[in-house]
Amino acid sequence: MYQVRSSASSKPLPFRLCDTRGLEEAQGLDSHEVSFMIGGNLPDGYQFNPSVPFSMEAPGYIKASSVKDMIHCIAFVLDGSTFDVLPEKMLEKMKAIQAKMNQSSVPQVVLLTNVDKVCHNVEKDLSFIFKSGLISNLVDKVSQVMGLPRGHVLPIKNYEKELELDININILSLLALRQILRFSQDFLFNFLDNPDRLGIHKLEMKK
Repeated sequence: MYQVRSSASSKPLPFRLCDTRGLEEAQGLDSHEVSFMIGGNLPDGYQFNPSVPFSMEAPGYIKASSVKDMIHCIAFVLDGSTFDVLPEKMLEKMKAIQAKMNQSSVPQVVLLTNVDKVCHNVEKDLSFIFKSGLISNLVDKVSQVMGLPRGHVLPIKNYEKELELDININILSLLALRQILRFSQDFLFNFLDNPDRLGIHKLEMKK
């Protein structure tokens, strides 16, 4: 779990970021571990182990999690430059994990990285990203494959060879973060209005 500060001397901003291991074909995040993750049952700093999946008997298991322990928005990070050649087994694994996530009503987004490698014009001028037909078509395709609204697919650019901060790269990242925070806020309002309807505590927990 990571806190974010606007400067070295400032207090943490009112949100936290959590990270998991990836969705490798052979290993990666297990679908039943998603239930524990979304429900806030994992201890802070938990290290995912592909050979020993998390269970209710695991050290640090949080039995009575609160809303602050839960995940309020889930972000898939996908490489836009290789999405067309994503293995079928990987897609099946993502769909299985999504099915588990859908039980909770937690909003989902896709952070679509490396989009500058998809369109030459965007590579030359990142501000062209929302005018590019190639990027638009890619967003449409990801939206259809993932079963998410188009507004939930957020194109961004990775920092790679840059030695200094780039305002155009930062703008895309901040736009994506703002959208994630909006979805998180919507989830929290819905949860506070009707926590039982969202089914957070009804996810299937396998031992």
